[in-house]
Amino acid sequence: MEETDREAVATAVQRVAGMLQRPDQLDKVEQYRRREARKKASVEARLKAAIQSQLDGVRTGLSQLHNALNDVKAIQQSLIDVNKDWRQSINTIENLKDVKDAVVQHSQLAAAVENLKNIFSVPEIVRETQDLIERGELLQAHRKLMDLECSRDNLMYEQYRMDSKNTHDMNLIHTYFGDMQKLSEELAKQLWMVVQRSLVTVRRDPTLLVSVVRIIEREEKIDRRMLDRKKQTGFIPPGRPKKWKEKMFNILERTVSTRIEGTQADTRESDKMWLVRHLEIIRKYVLDDLLVAKTLLDQCFPPHYDIFNKLLNMYHQALSTRMQELAAEDLEANEIVSLLTWVLNTYKSTEMMGNSELSPEVDVNSLNPLISQNVVDQLLSKYMSTLTSNIIGWLRKALETDKKDWIKETEPEADQDGYYQTTLPAIVFQINEDLKTKVLLLCLQQMNSFLTRYKDEAQLYKEEHLKNRRYPQCYVQYMIAVINNCQTFKESIISLKRKYLKIEMEDTLSSSHTSMDATLDIIAKEGCSSLLDEVFMDLEPHLNELMTKKWLTGSNAVGTICVTVEDYFNDFAKIKKPYKKTMTVEAHRRVVVEYIRAIMLKRISFKNAEERKEGAERMIKEAEQFRFLFKKLAAGSGEDTEGLCDIIEAIAEVIKLTDPSLLYLEVSTLVSKYPDIRDDHIAALLTVRGDASRDMKQTIIETLDQGPSQPNPNYVPIFKEITVPTLTVPKLLK
Repeated sequence: MEETDREAVATAVQRVAGMLQRPDQLDKVEQYRRREARKKASVEARLKAAIQSQLDGVRTGLSQLHNALNDVKAIQQSLIDVNKDWRQSINTIENLKDVKDAVVQHSQLAAAVENLKNIFSVPEIVRETQDLIERGELLQAHRKLMDLECSRDNLMYEQYRMDSKNTHDMNLIHTYFGDMQKLSEELAKQLWMVVQRSLVTVRRDPTLLVSVVRIIEREEKIDRRMLDRKKQTGFIPPGRPKKWKEKMFNILERTVSTRIEGTQADTRESDKMWLVRHLEIIRKYVLDDLLVAKTLLDQCFPPHYDIFNKLLNMYHQALSTRMQELAAEDLEANEIVSLLTWVLNTYKSTEMMGNSELSPEVDVNSLNPLISQNVVDQLLSKYMSTLTSNIIGWLRKALETDKKDWIKETEPEADQDGYYQTTLPAIVFQINEDLKTKVLLLCLQQMNSFLTRYKDEAQLYKEEHLKNRRYPQCYVQYMIAVINNCQTFKESIISLKRKYLKIEMEDTLSSSHTSMDATLDIIAKEGCSSLLDEVFMDLEPHLNELMTKKWLTGSNAVGTICVTVEDYFNDFAKIKKPYKKTMTVEAHRRVVVEYIRAIMLKRISFKNAEERKEGAERMIKEAEQFRFLFKKLAAGSGEDTEGLCDIIEAIAEVIKLTDPSLLYLEVSTLVSKYPDIRDDHIAALLTVRGDASRDMKQTIIETLDQGPSQPNPNYVPIFKEITVPTLTVPKLLK
C-alpha cells in the first residue's frame, strides 16, 4: 500500500506540475481543484456501483446453489422410491404371461382383419398394377405392388409366428399371391430397359430415370428391413432380398460392354482404316457418355451411389477387355501403331480421359493400363520386325508430301510463334510415346540418308525456281519453311534423344547425331543463301548504278536497295533463330561487299577535288544508311552492325583526301586495318580517286608490300571475296 501511495503522490505531483507551468496558471488553481474533486467523486461513485453489482451477483449465485442442492436431494429420494416399486412389480409381470399370449393372438387377428380388404381385392389390384406398368406409370405401379407384397409378407409373418412348421398354410398364402411375383418381374423388365438407355433417357426424360432410381431405393430399404427382421425372427419373405441395386449395376456394366463392342462398323476387307475409325468412334462415344454422366446422370442418383465413378470403372474395364481382344487379332504394322498410340497416348490425352470437362473427377494418373506391359511388348516385337522397311518408305512419302507443298500457291502454315513451317517434321516425329524408345533408334539410323535426299530436293527446288522466278508463287515462304524445318528437326532429335534414349545409347549415336546436325546446317545455310540470291537478283540493277556518273549526280540507288532489303526481311522475320541472325549477318556482309565491288569496278574516276569530296561524302552518307538499316534488322540479335560499314567510310576517307602527299599515309592506314586488301584493290581505289599518276600508284604499292602488317584479330576478311578487272594491274605495270 505504501508503494501504491507513493506512486499516486508522484503522479499527482507530475499532473500539478503540468498544470502550473506558467505564472498566469496560478489564478486557475481553485478551478483545477474543483475539477479534480469532481473527477474523484465520479471515480468513487463508479467504484461503489461496481462493488455493489459484484455483491449482488454473489448473493444470487449462493441462492441458486442452495436451491440446486435441495432439488438433488429430492431426485435422489424419488429414485429410491422408483427402485423399490420396480422390485416389488417383478413378480406381478411374471404372472401376466397369459395376457401376453392373448395380446400376440390379438395382434395376429388384427393383422388378418386389416389385410382382409387387400386379400379379397388382390385380383383387382393385380390387374390395376398390370395396366399401370403397361402405361409406363412405374411409380404408381410399384406403390400397388408394395401394398400387395406388404399384405402377403404380414400374413406369412403372422403365420410363421403362430406355427413356423406349418408349410401348408404358408404355401397356400404364397400361391394366392402368385400373380404378384409375375408383376414384380414385369416391373423389373421395364426398369432394366430404362437403365439400359439411361444415357439417352437422362437427356430426353430425366424424370423417368429418377422414378426408376426411387423404385430401386424403395426396394433396397425393404431388403434391409427384411434382412434385419430375419436376424431377429428367422423369417424372410420369398423373393427377398431382391438386390435390384446390384442388378442395376450389372445391367449398366453389360450395357457399357455392348456399347464398346458395337462400335466396330467396318472390317479390314471393307476399309483399310477400320481400326482407326473403330478407335475414334470409341473415343467419341466414351467421352460423350462420361460427360453426360458427369453433368446429367450424376444428378439423378443419390450421392452414395457414386454413379459417375462406377460408370468410369465400367468403361475402363470394358475398354481394357476390348483392347486386349484387338491386340490378340492378327494386326498389320500400321494397325499396331494405331492401337498402341490410342492405348498409350490418346486414352489419357485431353481428347479423352484428360479432357478438362472431366476433371477433377477423372485423374488420368490413377487409371490402370488398358493392356498389360507384356501385351505391349509382344505388339512392339511384332511391329519392329517390319519397321525398318516401313520407315524408309514413310520418310520417302513424307518428303514427297513436303515437295508437293512447296509448289502450292498458298503460304505455308505457321507455328504458334508465327514461324513458317511445313508438316514434314511433325510427320517424321509423330510416333507413339512408348514406341519412340525403340523406333527412334531405327529412325535416326535412316535420318542421314533422308536428310541427304532432303538437301538434294531443296537444291532442285531452287534450280527450278531460277528457270522461272515467277514459279512457284510462294517460293520465298516455302524456302523459309525449309530453313525452319531444319531447326525443328534439330530440336526434335535432341528432345527425343534426351527424353527416350539412355546415356549409353546417346554415346553410340553421337557421331550420327553430329553428321545429322552438319547436314541440317548445310541445308539451312544453302536455303539462306538461296533467299539472299533472290534478294540480290532484285538488287542487281540498283547495284549497277553505284559509283557511276548517274550515282554521283543524285541517284537514289542505295535508298531503293535499303527499302528492298527491308521488304524482304519482313518475310525473313519468320525465320527461326539462329538462322534469322545468320541471314541478317550475311545480308549485311553481302551488301557491303557489293558496294565495295562497285568501287573496285572503276565505273567512275573523279576529275577533281570537288568531285572526290562530293563522292566521298555520298559514300559516308550511304554507309550510315546501311548501318541504320542493319541495326534495325538486327535488333535484339546481338549482331555488331558497325564494323562492316566502317570499311566503306575508311575507303571514302582515302578518296576524300585533298593532299596527295598524304595519300601513302592514308592508304597504309587502310591496309593496316584491313590486311586482306590486295595490290589490285589499292590500284583500283587510286584509279577511282583520279589524281594519282602511274608512278605514284607503283610507289605506294611497292612501299606497302615492304611494310609490316598488324591485323585486328577480330577482323573477318572481306576483300578476298572482291575481284578487280584483270586489265588494271597489267596496264599499271607497263
